Amino acid sequence: MKAALYCRLSEEDKNKTASACDSESIQNQKALLTAYAKENAFEIYHIYSDDDYAGTDRNRPAFNALLKDAENKKFDVILCKTLSRFTREITLVEEYIHHLFPLWGIRFISIVDHTDSADYTNKKSRQLNGLINEWYLEDMSESIRSVLIHKRKQGLHIGSFALYGYQKDPLRKGHLLIDEEAAATVREVFTLFSQGYGKTAIARILNEKNIPNPTEYKRRKGLRYQAPPSKQSTLWKYPAIDSMLKNEIYRGHMVQGKYGSSSYKTKQNKPRPHEDWYMVPNTHEAIIDADLWESVQTILTQRAKPFQSGTIGLFTGKARCMTCGYLLRSSKSKGKYYLQCPNHHVSQNACQGAFIAVSRLEEIVRKEIETLSAQYLTSDILCQSISITPKILIKKKEISKKIIEYQKKEEDYLRAAQNLYLDKTKGNISESLFSEWLTEFTKKANEAHAMILQNRRALENYDRLLQTEGHAIAENPFHPERCTRPIIDALIESIFVGKRISGTRTVPIEIHWNF
Repeated sequence: MKAALYCRLSEEDKNKTASACDSESIQNQKALLTAYAKENAFEIYHIYSDDDYAGTDRNRPAFNALLKDAENKKFDVILCKTLSRFTREITLVEEYIHHLFPLWGIRFISIVDHTDSADYTNKKSRQLNGLINEWYLEDMSESIRSVLIHKRKQGLHIGSFALYGYQKDPLRKGHLLIDEEAAATVREVFTLFSQGYGKTAIARILNEKNIPNPTEYKRRKGLRYQAPPSKQSTLWKYPAIDSMLKNEIYRGHMVQGKYGSSSYKTKQNKPRPHEDWYMVPNTHEAIIDADLWESVQTILTQRAKPFQSGTIGLFTGKARCMTCGYLLRSSKSKGKYYLQCPNHHVSQNACQGAFIAVSRLEEIVRKEIETLSAQYLTSDILCQSISITPKILIKKKEISKKIIEYQKKEEDYLRAAQNLYLDKTKGNISESLFSEWLTEFTKKANEAHAMILQNRRALENYDRLLQTEGHAIAENPFHPERCTRPIIDALIESIFVGKRISGTRTVPIEIHWNF
């Protein structure tokens, strides 16, 4: 029988004492699993190893490769040191070890905690181990969160990398020092803005001076940085200038907690309300003095424009430059709105530049929709296509998936409680332990059930929204007098706008439809 060996080492393991770290190391896990494979006459197919990945991370490269090869039946057995090396989530234990692996003919063995999917009698212990691992994750997550909140309230910097213009103090953990080379650029940005220069103009000035943007600067210096998904990451752009001018860290105040994850099971960070941020004044030396800061904030307030509905936001997130692929930005001149490529303005060599009036693009798109509907779509099909907004459908799909996940959780906890009762009647566990675990299982099952009901209500709300929107849009689908955002969302994936053809008024347009 062919065996796949899976090893995992997390950052948590590396922070343990030396002896514990040695016992958890990848090398020692491999040695243990290799010896076990030889003792049981298993032929080693491959060793899958994830270094510095948490047990809740579902994007582990070797873990996903293992699952893919298991589905393709490239081996017969999976060997792990413990169940927690494979996963700390009970949902994955149920999904793979109790369901998919047997379906694929794969046996799962964890050596230290004696888990063997071929032995049905220890299924209860596997479920309990899974629950204990999940509780461990929750407790650890809450402990880490408490520590981080405490440090934020103290004004200590806890980020992986320092903000552009600063560097981490090597002698004082959580403290920032000024990086004079980058700080000079920060001061120049604030000064230029206070003198009346716009954000795009400032970006162009910095690019003409060949000053690398924050990401490129840190890359050249060998510093830690977060790289945005940009094709031309060396250029300064409007968003970078805008963010810099509003960041209070430059005035010497520590501001953290702007983003946060909703659960320890996801790494997706979402914006948090301003009142939930952690701001501690005067924690480090300011790059921008108080007078310049106040001057810039006054100008920002004066220039701020209220949100305007209508055609200005009609193609937001849809219209892109045909040359470089960047999203087009809106501008206003003599009462008319235009879409243009931001790269053309920050650097003459960055892009040829796309430019078109919003009203003209709207008319082109409206005629294309009319032509398309007349040639290819029946009234019923078009009404159905327009009335179903893709974003709402995606959201419905996400909520439906959550409902299924919580249903599995509820079933797992109720099943565990039932098995617990059987163990008590057989005398396998004490009365006090039974009572403690039963209370915990019941609590978890109730929480899962509450989340099922909450998500079902959300699903019903989206169904009502779809129905309402469908009636509003489908009144005259073939000949809309003007485009609306729901129509654009429903029918169009993206619109690519090119540079006007020299000597003509023709602007190349490519519409990529959703169907």
